[in-house]
Amino acid sequence: FDKDYLHLLLVAIICVSTDIGGYIFGNIFKGPKLTKISPKKTYSGVIGSFLLSLIFTYLFLEFSSNVQNFEFTIKMFLFILLVSLVSQIGDIIISYFKRKSKIKDTGALIPGHGGILDRIDGMIFAFPFSYVFFLNFNF
Repeated sequence: FDKDYLHLLLVAIICVSTDIGGYIFGNIFKGPKLTKISPKKTYSGVIGSFLLSLIFTYLFLEFSSNVQNFEFTIKMFLFILLVSLVSQIGDIIISYFKRKSKIKDTGALIPGHGGILDRIDGMIFAFPFSYVFFLNFNF
């Protein structure tokens, strides 16, 4: 695979696993709410987001034969945490704009979800962040 393609795939894996981790851990462990902007978000969901993004990315890097250029180092560990954080912040920012606009769902393409924007809201922020990161840290 091309290195640029792997960068995109890596960020997508981090963002998707961040979303999944937040949803699963937030529903299982509940706990205190993170913010009024997005009332379903909990601190346990934040921890689950970080944890699952680390696990999924590690598994991808460890078991994919096409990622020889990437290793699970301290630098990669920190990168995963940063991208996961940016993805979660992006999710909250989009939720804020949806609340301000009095829009609950951005579509009905995926039943039971808030629309396609809820699937990509974190990526909208994570891709530009990771691009700048790759440029400045020769990753």
